[in-house]
Amino acid sequence: MTDFAPLQALGPIAPARVPGSTPWTPHLDQYLAHYQLAPLLAEQVGLHVGYLDARGFRLWTQVWTPKAPRGTAFVVHGYFDHLGLYRHLLERLLSEGWRVVLWDLPGHGLSSGERATIDDFDDYGECLAALRTQLDFQGLIPKPWVGIGQSTGAAILATDALRHGDASEWCGLALLAPLVRPLGWPQSSWLHRLASPFITTLPRKYRPNSSDSEFTAFLREADPLQPDYLTLSWVSAMRRWMPQLIALPESQLPVLILQGEQDLTVDWAWNLEVMTRKFPCARVHRHPEARHHLVNEAEPIRQTLFDELGGFLDELTADDAERRDT
Repeated sequence: MTDFAPLQALGPIAPARVPGSTPWTPHLDQYLAHYQLAPLLAEQVGLHVGYLDARGFRLWTQVWTPKAPRGTAFVVHGYFDHLGLYRHLLERLLSEGWRVVLWDLPGHGLSSGERATIDDFDDYGECLAALRTQLDFQGLIPKPWVGIGQSTGAAILATDALRHGDASEWCGLALLAPLVRPLGWPQSSWLHRLASPFITTLPRKYRPNSSDSEFTAFLREADPLQPDYLTLSWVSAMRRWMPQLIALPESQLPVLILQGEQDLTVDWAWNLEVMTRKFPCARVHRHPEARHHLVNEAEPIRQTLFDELGGFLDELTADDAERRDT
């Protein structure tokens, strides 16, 4: 199995590639090749890579830059994920002129922290805020800023936007299969209460969360950064976060929600009711065949979803440009 542990010795985020050069370490080369990110380093695409310190965590971070970026898209992944799995979305955003920030959540991928857990969902939000502050100080994230989150990543972005209200610096959000509560939560919630004093983890069950069989096989068999267990401390943190989100005031921020109707990971119908109450201006696109991991769906489904996303981002930048002109 490929070992990317040597990359954890890298220092603060810095240019790893500029047009005409090559990655600075063979371990980074192997990482980019393993997750099929290397082909995205076209002649006009640059890459910053390394770690940022936030909330006591070292966050593995990448900033991908096309020629003349139109703004910055922050991509926040889901539970069990890491940024290496977001190649398709990264490719689409770069092709449409977006500078793209990706980072591994604490306890995921190459970031520090106990695997697949968090003490408090607020830690995620504080890591996001610290990440933005540090990258902004380095001049790496031109506005407008858009947030694109998958599942738990969508929950992190939604919470951030709702908490900041009119002071939010987001131009808009795209929430992909957003988490509020998982499928079967009314039943599993009681099991969690009973089990959590006695056990700390449960073996992970690899259920197909995408109709792309190659992707689901890769997760099971070829991704060394996949956790093999669910931590009940993460579930406890999620349990505490849910009522906090529901209690937050609504926001008029432009939001796109993409949701698969074959999603067996989150309680998507209930979640959509919550998210559309929180974001009354939200536009919802439901795909009848899509499952949960929307950025890695089979290509026909993925392209339909990405076309919706691309149209939404075009509208955001047009509206932002109009506001700046008035």
